[in-house]
Parts: sequence; C-alpha cells; structure tokens
Amino acid sequence: MKKVLLAFDGEQFSPDLVAFVNQIHLYQPLHAVGLFLPTVEYAELLYSFSVVPSGPLLVSEVVLANDAIVQQNMTRFREMCAEAGIECTARRQPARNIADLLHEETRFADLLVLSSNSFYDNAGADTREDYIENVLHGAECPVILLPETYREPKNIILTYDGGGQSAFAIKQFSYLFPRSGDLNALLVYFSENDSDMPLRHEVQELLACHFRRFTVTKVDIRNEEDIEKWMLAHSDPMLVAGAYGRRTFSDLFKKGFISDIVRHHKMPIFVAHK
Repeated sequence: MKKVLLAFDGEQFSPDLVAFVNQIHLYQPLHAVGLFLPTVEYAELLYSFSVVPSGPLLVSEVVLANDAIVQQNMTRFREMCAEAGIECTARRQPARNIADLLHEETRFADLLVLSSNSFYDNAGADTREDYIENVLHGAECPVILLPETYREPKNIILTYDGGGQSAFAIKQFSYLFPRSGDLNALLVYFSENDSDMPLRHEVQELLACHFRRFTVTKVDIRNEEDIEKWMLAHSDPMLVAGAYGRRTFSDLFKKGFISDIVRHHKMPIFVAHK
C-alpha cells in the first residue's frame, strides 16, 4: 500500500486529483490523504525553506478559509474516495507556512499530487509558478503536477542528463507506476553541445528492466521551440524529471519551457530528486 497526498488550497477542490488517484488505486492499493491547506494572501516575497530555494516563495499572510466551504470540500473528498473504494484521511491544516508544512508531510509519503491549474491560482500565474517551483524543490517525495484536463498517458518522456538524479527519477517513477512499463518510453538527453550521451549502455540496461518498448534520443537544449515541438508531437505524454532546482530541468524551467508547460497545463509532470 502507498500513501498519496492530495493538496487542496484554501477553498479550492479539484475532483481531477481524486480521479487520478483512483486510476492508481485500480491497480494497486493506496491510502489517500487529503490536505486542506489554509488560504494565503500575498503581499511580499519571502524565502521559506531552511535551505535557500532557487526562487522566492510568496507567503506573507496565512489565513483560514471559509469553514463551511472547507468542510463541504472535505466531505466531498471522503465521498469520492468511498465511492471508489479508496481508504482515505481528510485533514484540515493549521494556519502556518504552507511550504514548510508540505515539506514535512512529503517526508512521510510516497507521492504528492498537485494541480498545476488551481494550486493557489488566486495569486496569478507568475506567482503560482514560483510557489510550485519551491514546493517541488523542497518536497521529500516524488510530486506529480496534473494539468487542467488530464488524460491517461500514452507516452512517457524520461529526461536524462547522465547524472544520478535523473536516474533516480526514472527509478522512482517505475517503482510507483509499474504499469507504465507497458507504455512507450522515450529517454531524451538534453544537451547544450555535441557531446555523446553519458553512460548510454547503463541507462539502456535500466530502461530494459522497466519498459517493454523504449527509444533513446538527444535534443539540443539551446532551441526551446524545438524541444516543445518534439515533446508535444507525442500523444498524451507525461514528463519525468529529476534534479529539480539543479542543472538541466531547472534550466529548462528558467528558460521558459517547463514554466510554459505548467502555465498552460500542457502535460502532467513527475518530479523526483534526492
């Protein structure tokens, strides 16, 4: 059994998060924990993690959401889980630093699921992206960002830079979603030069243990438009990435490609790092 966190902020409730968790539950038992977070009012930029994150997290004042709406959302969450036969817990979180709270919760979970569309959307797109980036950076378990309209993936795009973090993300994804081994897997090596893919034989051995069908390719990271066209050319993709807040994936985020995916909710993103 796996423990999966679903984060709902303020008075927001995303049924798609429960529907996604139900898809996992159909093939493996899990315990779903609905975290009903307080509302956040934004007025200034603050750094919130004990380690300095790659960008600012906007948390100036944390306030309680409307009690009746939150209770209604918690009831709806319990009812949806009960209907799907999912063991669940719903708890309302105290008014405190949101990112630190999620940081602690993810330490004792197998997966955190967020909506890239509605997670603190009251702050606006730019602010929400900063918030999501810092949550991803501080999470101590893998995180999935779901787009506004989620479709079950047909292609798994595994980002790779030759380092341990990207291999870690591939393994974590495979452990959490063993059925993905029946899908098409595409390992993409993002490079800023003409260098060969490092440890190509070793990573192909790893892929062969987890995926029935996979291909390996190299994409020049210097041309963002080509990257986006290449990824979106594959129907219903899910992006798997490691080393968040470090090289490669963080560079893609800062250069606009990943933030564009998050902003326009183009595909689900799985992020895992040590």
